[in-house]
Amino acid sequence: MSNPGRPLSPHLSIYRWPITMTLSILHRVSGIALSIGLLMFAWWLVAASSGDAAYQEVVSFAGSIPGRVMLIGWSAAFFFHLANGIRHLVWDLGYGFELKTANASAWFVLLLTVVLTAGYWVAL
Repeated sequence: MSNPGRPLSPHLSIYRWPITMTLSILHRVSGIALSIGLLMFAWWLVAASSGDAAYQEVVSFAGSIPGRVMLIGWSAAFFFHLANGIRHLVWDLGYGFELKTANASAWFVLLLTVVLTAGYWVAL
């Protein structure tokens, strides 16, 4: 049933996502990641109130490689969500809708996320 005369619709292999669309998706993903991160925060709070053995178990997990990767990921999600949220607040004020400005602010959000995340973990 193929018809070689008809144009192909855009497909992921040939369609380039605009940076603004990518950040929109990442904003939702980071919100979900932060929600999941609340489970570890709740585990830490419960362990802190349950005694030294339970607290040491959480600290031991957080200090392990998988725990560190999760904590770094959650901090990156936090800084990204914060920076992109501020970008959305600026949009709510009616500024930054021009294509060039929107693209520049998107790249700035990504750069700021990397800088803040790295700065946070270096400062620890």
